[in-house]
Amino acid sequence: MSSPPAGQTARSSVLPITRGRRRTTLRTADGVAIEAAYEPCAKGPSDLAIVVAHGFTGGLLKPHVRRAAGVFTQFGAVITFSFRGHGRSGGRSTVGDREVLDLAAAVEWARSLGCTRVVTVGFSMGGSVVLRHGALHGGRTEARPDAVVCVSAPARWYYQGTPSMRRLHWLITRRTGRAVGRHVLRTRIHHKDWDPVPLSPVESVPLLAPTPLLVVHGDRDPYFPLDHPRMLAGAAPGVELWLEPGMGHAEHAASEELLGRIGEWATTGRSFSPSGV
Repeated sequence: MSSPPAGQTARSSVLPITRGRRRTTLRTADGVAIEAAYEPCAKGPSDLAIVVAHGFTGGLLKPHVRRAAGVFTQFGAVITFSFRGHGRSGGRSTVGDREVLDLAAAVEWARSLGCTRVVTVGFSMGGSVVLRHGALHGGRTEARPDAVVCVSAPARWYYQGTPSMRRLHWLITRRTGRAVGRHVLRTRIHHKDWDPVPLSPVESVPLLAPTPLLVVHGDRDPYFPLDHPRMLAGAAPGVELWLEPGMGHAEHAASEELLGRIGEWATTGRSFSPSGV
């Protein structure tokens, strides 16, 4: 049986620039059901959609994701969704590999709702996904992003240089760890290793051009030290880098002030960061 097209949701019945909140189930190119939600811009109709890609163990109903979405609705419509293996989505997490298909379905849905400008904002694992998605889908009009923001993203795979990442590696690679993920963290993790190993985040950055890219990272991130964002920003000309003083990791650590600056950047493409490299 063939799978429906990624992001399918009765496109012919949707008026340009949807006005009300919507919940739906998307179908990815490999047939996984993904829960997704649309929230209109709080300031009225907007052709901008910000698609939020959450971190590992997150989901569209998690409080920190809802908080980010609430800030972003001040700048445009917002699409949130749960990656495979998270929340009410089907499948199992591949920790950043096939999740690009989940994001592609969400971006296509945003465009089907009438949004002509789509900016993807990814946190941690979601940050690596938005980079790979932008690199792999830049030539497809329906699934391509118009700009990309990665927050607290790794630059390279298999990093275990911090205690937090060593714990995460145990969670993903060990049977006991995956059981903890399933029962405690409500995250279903695939047991198979990557084969082949996907394009790394730092390898993805040069392939994004000419799509604008903003890299955001905290100087107190317990998972990935500052060499990660610097590697990403140095991988191609024109990448904007914000190093945030005192910030920890991903959605949980992103202040409303920072989220507002990211929303402003998504709208204008201009820097509103008081911090430097």
